Amino acid sequence: MQEQFNNVKQSAIIDLENVSSMREINDLKVKYVGKSGLVTSLLRTMKDIAPEMRSTFGKMVNDLKEEVLSLFAQKETLLKEKELKERFEREKIDVTLPGKSQTIGSLHPLNIVKNKILNAFCGMGFEIFEGPEIDTDYYCFQALNIPKDHPARDMQDTFYFTENILLRPHTSPGQVRTMENKKPPIKILSPGKVYRADDDASHSPMFHQIEGLVVDKGVSLCDLKGLLDEFVKIMFDDDTKTRFRPSFFPFTEPSVEVDVTCCKCHGKGCSLCKGTGWIEILGAGIVNKNVLEMSGIDSNEYSGLAFGLGVERITMIKYGISDIRTLFENNVKFLKQFNRR
Repeated sequence: MQEQFNNVKQSAIIDLENVSSMREINDLKVKYVGKSGLVTSLLRTMKDIAPEMRSTFGKMVNDLKEEVLSLFAQKETLLKEKELKERFEREKIDVTLPGKSQTIGSLHPLNIVKNKILNAFCGMGFEIFEGPEIDTDYYCFQALNIPKDHPARDMQDTFYFTENILLRPHTSPGQVRTMENKKPPIKILSPGKVYRADDDASHSPMFHQIEGLVVDKGVSLCDLKGLLDEFVKIMFDDDTKTRFRPSFFPFTEPSVEVDVTCCKCHGKGCSLCKGTGWIEILGAGIVNKNVLEMSGIDSNEYSGLAFGLGVERITMIKYGISDIRTLFENNVKFLKQFNRR
């Protein structure tokens, strides 16, 4: 009987020597102390033992079970120590190596410039109104003194959904909606995306505009000049000057194109300004009386000024970008140049 117990114990020792994982130990526990294990099955032979020896036999089985479990526990401790050591080896960190810096995101250059433009005008008392990107022909054209047969419609290729519904080609409808719903004095900016069927190095089918409108008593071209003089100093530098050139826009009369001294050569002439010393940045003028009247404002009592600029154009001038498509390519190397600006 003692020999049988010794054989079971010796078998457990041999099996444990070949164990290399906790999973194998669990399998051995089932083999030896499970419901049908070698140690457990010894108790089933109790019926073949003489009654006076059963107590001793039972104690021997329990002692064997404890010894086998003790062997398992020792092996488990050794395996856990080994696994922990291997894990530490795998996950060790060389503290002498340079650290990995966390990549920090930044604003897109268009948003940098847009925010600077908005902040400049908001600092001068302007409010912001954002209108719908899909609008009606009335608000995009007719209310801006551009009837259906007006030749000015040929100045821009528009995306139409139906004869009356279109993607707005400018943010001017926001100005009209404001004049319809608010009595003067009015001083608003209307920023947003606009759409035109145009695509080359200096034009995009989708781009961003910011248009401004001031309506009050006695508003004149002098007010427009003073306003834009202050804006370009904030946008570029204190030495930047503006000049007005006569132009035509149905929305304004008189109308002007606004140039600024080149931000690169400061008026001396360079490749950016093509040797002229000046760069065109926006269109502006005094609000046409017809537009005021169609919006319900008495043009005999009030006058207004309006201006519109392209965010992409200002961005390209400010950062010396030659192709507008660069701004929409999402090239990370390009965008990193503007980090934290």
